[in-house]
Amino acid sequence: MLPAAAGYDRAITVFSPDGRLYQVEYAIETVRRGTLALGIKCKDGVLLAVEEKTRKLQISDVTQKIFQIDDHIGVAAAGYIPDARAQVDHARFFAQSNKLIYDEPVDVEIVAKNIADMSQQLTQYAGVRPFGVALIIAGVDTTGGELFLTDPSGTFIGYDAIAIGQGSDQVNEFLEKYYTQNVSLEDAGKLALESINMVSEEKTGISHIKMSLIENESKIMRKVGEEEIEKFAKIAKDNPTNPKDKP
Repeated sequence: MLPAAAGYDRAITVFSPDGRLYQVEYAIETVRRGTLALGIKCKDGVLLAVEEKTRKLQISDVTQKIFQIDDHIGVAAAGYIPDARAQVDHARFFAQSNKLIYDEPVDVEIVAKNIADMSQQLTQYAGVRPFGVALIIAGVDTTGGELFLTDPSGTFIGYDAIAIGQGSDQVNEFLEKYYTQNVSLEDAGKLALESINMVSEEKTGISHIKMSLIENESKIMRKVGEEEIEKFAKIAKDNPTNPKDKP
């Protein structure tokens, strides 16, 4: 970085001469270095999947990167996960307050906008830093399955399928090529598993993959069990999305 830009690098609230907020860009880079997380809308609901690299003696039953905000809304995170917990706690309070005031479950888009507004505020004030995490917010509300992405800049955008974290550019190209609307749960699970294995150091097994699903009928988030993930893995092995990958 040029010496003239050093001051803009240290001051979060000051734009550089070329119109950049360096600290926000650094926070986005933190997201790019995180392990992969993705969300896929399917005809049965919305699927969240993450890669979690666990240590040998670590208890892996508790998922570290997937959170539940309300019965019908879940989140997958990439980046600095303690920041994700802070945003999730804020979103849970917001969702419960909305239910108490309006006596109905909060819409997924409203939660995504609230989290994005919270992120954007931290790009305005001195003495704070941006959140170093991006969230994929998934859920089922009165409009059906919804999927949104928020990032450290305060942006939120709706998607049918999206990946964040390390290798996400490659995975998003893969999803753009092979994702189709109204895809079945089995095919969505297969796509998610193939996406993670595409960029992961671990190419076999399912111990590094965690999934959750919010179903259209029940509108309840549930953890996808190992047996179900194993089924997705078998489908991917027998009928890979990219025929070149077939053994």
